[in-house]
Amino acid sequence: MNCPAIPLLLLPGLMNDHRIWTPLVSVVAGERHVHIAPTHLHDSVAESARDAIAAMPPGSFAVAGFSLGGYVAQEVCRQSSDRIAGLGLVDTGARADTDEARQARQRMIDAVEGGAGGGDATFSQVAHGFASRIVHASRLQDRELLQLLSDMASNVGSEGLVRQQRAAMNRADSRDLLRRLHMPAVVVCGRDDRVTPFSLSQEMATLLPDAELAAADAAGHMSILEQPATVVAALVRWLRRVDAAAAGPGAMSTTI
Repeated sequence: MNCPAIPLLLLPGLMNDHRIWTPLVSVVAGERHVHIAPTHLHDSVAESARDAIAAMPPGSFAVAGFSLGGYVAQEVCRQSSDRIAGLGLVDTGARADTDEARQARQRMIDAVEGGAGGGDATFSQVAHGFASRIVHASRLQDRELLQLLSDMASNVGSEGLVRQQRAAMNRADSRDLLRRLHMPAVVVCGRDDRVTPFSLSQEMATLLPDAELAAADAAGHMSILEQPATVVAALVRWLRRVDAAAAGPGAMSTTI
């Protein structure tokens, strides 16, 4: 008997739209309900999570988040623990921002808002500068990848970026939460991620009771676009575990 396919909620990262998840969706969309919820409409991780949960069909579902979307995915688990069948975290972390990180986000907000008002920086300049930090050095001349990042950033827009930065800088620390998530989980990260270093993924995988840790070699922060085969394979393995756990006797649950 085939295991039922659990619905899947996907959450994009900073300056990303639904296209960040194309490598995975192209593989799994035919077998399960997939919804990609935006993360640029609210300046609160909690509000983004609330809207994402409301968009899912009744019953249990799995959730995966990339980067900022990983913060929202953890908040989804916090808000709707009894419905979550599995958690996927890609190039993200569980810690709250440090004071230094908050200051860096505020500088980016100031630059974007200053540019919108005729200041020195423009949104496109900020987005371009950020793009150079998030891809592996070997992909800095990949015009197709860089164009996709630029297109997604433009789709999110300056106001969306400001909302995302404010949401990220005020997010809760989720390390204690992860310890209580008794469900199939996967943590994936680019080996050379400079934004959310691999050590943060190792920490999350250690905290989660049932997690696989996967590293994408020769990848920076945008691992799902830089090394899609590695990342998608890890996510598909995770979804198979989610489906099997949901279908089997004594299926794992979340206790918070």
